[in-house]
Amino acid sequence: MTGDHSPGVSARDIDARVAVEVKALQAAGRLAEAREKFAELVTRHQRRAVRISFHYLRDAADADEAVQDAFVKAFSHLVSYREAWPFEVWFTRILINGCLDRQKARSRRERWFVRPTEDAAQDLVLDSAQDTSQPDPEQRLLARERRGRLAAAIDRLDGRQRTVFMLCHYGDCTPRDISAMTGINESTVRVHLFRAARKLRGILGGTS
Repeated sequence: MTGDHSPGVSARDIDARVAVEVKALQAAGRLAEAREKFAELVTRHQRRAVRISFHYLRDAADADEAVQDAFVKAFSHLVSYREAWPFEVWFTRILINGCLDRQKARSRRERWFVRPTEDAAQDLVLDSAQDTSQPDPEQRLLARERRGRLAAAIDRLDGRQRTVFMLCHYGDCTPRDISAMTGINESTVRVHLFRAARKLRGILGGTS
């Protein structure tokens, strides 16, 4: 059963098993059952996907739409999934490509109008991905300011450094995973991570 969480069965093994079962259901024309089974993958990966998407798009609505589009595309293209690949790596690659396409489309739109402030949207997504039980409004405000400074600093990273840093720290990806997602050599990924961390320390000036 796909719900087997016995010792020795990793989350990635379970994901791969579920994905293969969904493929089999699709091939048999049992699409309603396939969607129901695929929902298990959505549940497990949606929170992480929103976190990654937001740090690309910095807009709650765009991030949510990008994640939903990525899951739809993953479901419809699951025939190309191979069990040797961790599902999260395969899916994250789809998600990143979708986010990059949205960034390009947004850049074209922004030549014609100025986007409104994103403070409220940013708080919504960041709060959904973090502990919001802090009762002190001042602490919440300080945390928001720190997140804002970090986000601005990340935006100043070079393209590949930014991608590698976000996937590692917001997507919980290993250098090997990032290499598979981006096509960047694993040793180069590690170099980008080191340089990104060093640059961020310089930008932030050691402030917390």
